[in-house]
Amino acid sequence: MTTTVAHIAPSPVPPSLSLAGSEASALITRFPPRARPSEWPATSASHGQVLHRLQQQPLRAEHRPTQVARMVGVRLLLGWLETFPGDTWQQRWQASPAHAQHVMSAGWKDALADWARSIGRRPRREGFSAGLLALICADVIRPDPVFIMGGQSRYLRPAMEASRDPEGFARLKASPLAGISTTDESAALKVVAEIMASQGGTLGDIVVGDLLLWFEKNPSASSKRIILAYTWLRELGLFPADAPPTLYRIAHRTGQLQPAELVDRYQLQSQPIRDAIVSYLLERAPALDYTSMKSLSITLALRFWGDLERHHPGIDSLHLSAEVSTAWKTRLATKVVRKRQPDGSYKEITEPRRSAIAIKTQVRAFYLDLAQWALEEPDRWAAWVAPCPISETDCSTKKAERQLKSRMDQRTRERLPALPTLIKAADRRLKETRARLDALNKTPLGATFTIMGETFTVPRTSKRADGRPTRARDSQGTRRQLGAEEKQAFWAWAAIEILRHTGIRIEELQELGHHSIISYTLPTTGQVVPLLQIAPSKTDQERLLLVTPELADVLSRVISRVRGSDGKVPVIPSYDEHERVWNPPMPLLFQEHSGVECRPLSAHSIREAINQTLATTGLVDGTGQPLTFQPHDFRRIFITDSILNGLPPHIAQVIAGHEHIGTTMGYAAIYPADAIEAHRAFIARRRALRPLEEYRTVTPEEWDEFLGHFERRKLALGECGRAYGTDCAHEHACVRCPVLIVDATERPRLVEIRDNLQARIKEAEREGWLGEIEGLQSSLTHAEEKLAQLDAQITRKQDAVDLGIPTFREIVARTTTDATQQEPS
Repeated sequence: MTTTVAHIAPSPVPPSLSLAGSEASALITRFPPRARPSEWPATSASHGQVLHRLQQQPLRAEHRPTQVARMVGVRLLLGWLETFPGDTWQQRWQASPAHAQHVMSAGWKDALADWARSIGRRPRREGFSAGLLALICADVIRPDPVFIMGGQSRYLRPAMEASRDPEGFARLKASPLAGISTTDESAALKVVAEIMASQGGTLGDIVVGDLLLWFEKNPSASSKRIILAYTWLRELGLFPADAPPTLYRIAHRTGQLQPAELVDRYQLQSQPIRDAIVSYLLERAPALDYTSMKSLSITLALRFWGDLERHHPGIDSLHLSAEVSTAWKTRLATKVVRKRQPDGSYKEITEPRRSAIAIKTQVRAFYLDLAQWALEEPDRWAAWVAPCPISETDCSTKKAERQLKSRMDQRTRERLPALPTLIKAADRRLKETRARLDALNKTPLGATFTIMGETFTVPRTSKRADGRPTRARDSQGTRRQLGAEEKQAFWAWAAIEILRHTGIRIEELQELGHHSIISYTLPTTGQVVPLLQIAPSKTDQERLLLVTPELADVLSRVISRVRGSDGKVPVIPSYDEHERVWNPPMPLLFQEHSGVECRPLSAHSIREAINQTLATTGLVDGTGQPLTFQPHDFRRIFITDSILNGLPPHIAQVIAGHEHIGTTMGYAAIYPADAIEAHRAFIARRRALRPLEEYRTVTPEEWDEFLGHFERRKLALGECGRAYGTDCAHEHACVRCPVLIVDATERPRLVEIRDNLQARIKEAEREGWLGEIEGLQSSLTHAEEKLAQLDAQITRKQDAVDLGIPTFREIVARTTTDATQQEPS
């Protein structure tokens, strides 16, 4: 039966509809829910007219006991509603206690039972629900969405279908999308019945805003049934062409926020500084993408000014004192994170903030941009100009870049040897999960089967449309989702194979489509070469990759899996999480069937699938923790392996899609063994340029002469430092020789020589041997010099040299000083 609905202007968006974000706000503004009037023909009928209608088809129940129960409940409800003010039954319902409650609440039933007893009736609560259902089917009352949605009654949907719109429900069930599980189908049909009960009309009267209203008011746990209902109705052509392609994840996305909205998330106290940051973001917006804009707003509004307001209440000027700026830099250098402990608990740990330099660079640019813009537009920017608290030295990235390069190289070196193990594990896991699922599909319901040493029990019933379950219980009684395990194993295998063969980014992997596989005919030979077209992503550069036979096999299996019954890859929309916009519908390869719609695989799902496969290998990292892979690790491994195997870096740059070759070389992890081999290759090339006789084999005589040279260098006072192959130039007057290396243990002997020389000089002076005095005096001078040098050398080894570095004692003395006891300066 079709009920006439009053035509009135759409009502404004309900305040409770709080889908955040500019995109969602625009969506609900463009597609508002239907207005809920308080008067229409059915609700304006008299008491007798309502009872008469309920006795007629299609409102009359087929079974007589059911009809009797309904009419008893209807009479009680109508009599109870007549005690409340209003000209229509809807107005009286809204004035009753039931208006603000839920259908499962006992409050309105208690109030109705008390009234019934007051007039001498014996109330039966089961009759209350039956009478209410009859009034709803007759469109006498329209409960609020909060009253009707999520009810547990199993009679609402079949009653609404039989009495309100049997043709519409039949059309819905005949839809190609109806091949879902009976549980999901029933839940989606119930949503449609709830909307018709609350908003009125038939299935064809439902609008996009009705589903948005239901989606917003229902908890996330029950949103799946609303998403299914929306997709179902949209595929039937009941919604306009510009309606959202899906309601999937609409509660978790906000669309692109404006600069003012980005800043106001952090509730800054200083209005002038808030305005300055917003104006700055608006000025920078044309040159930035949304992700960069969001990152800049976090830096300026949260990390910089928000932090200053929390630690320096009342601050309202960009002119910061040295103490304030220094304290902010100190706080910025570290961050507190919660890490899971081995016992399962969480502990707060302070660790260095790796993005500190990037944050300081953005704040410095903020100050310098304001100063530069003030020269061009002083009226607009001069009020915010202040000395920059961050110097150029504070933003030096050389050390951070070296540390990052070291960490990334170590990560690549650690994972490159594990790649073959991961590849084998992914292939083995896929075969095992596929074998379990195949065995499950071949086993009758309620029976058991054994596969690879595991025994499973198949459920006795299945609510899926094809009648086959996707889960079973193992020998321990644990429910295993064999279908989900096989799906995760397949996508882990596909992602690992494609990433390792191409080195593409995760967002490029998600955007691979059926149309990405193209063919190219070589102009010289006419050979057809398959190519993989990578859509522009990070650097906005499109590139083509050669499809190897191994990669072609992977792509073929992916296409075979996602292809629909019509032989085509479903065309689905995808949501760009970075830019907060919808991409046009494309035949994406990484998609999965969920309910009545196909959805693209998220980056989180791909990462989780890879690491679940990696967990089966038992591999650990250098710290003993389970080894994990990020999709970008495959990119680094691909570039490193390609360059190590002889691929020219500039070719690797083109394949990887890097704008600068320095980025490509930064990805290539150089091993110590590679450096050694490179040095040996350099020596080999150098030898090729030198005369061959320089590298001839040494003769035994030459080797003996070389060893004998070192023996001849040994002297009484130490060693002779003359060069190999040279004779003594000082006629073996070793004390006078500057190349004599005196050993510290020979100091007493040198002292004896000095004393002896002094005694001989005195003897020569006494005897008048003037010709000998000069020679002895020269030897004495050299002996005293060598003795002084030896003493200085011994002193340097014994005494520490103060380089001006504070000692531990000095540090402790400063840090333990009580600032409250110091005298004011």
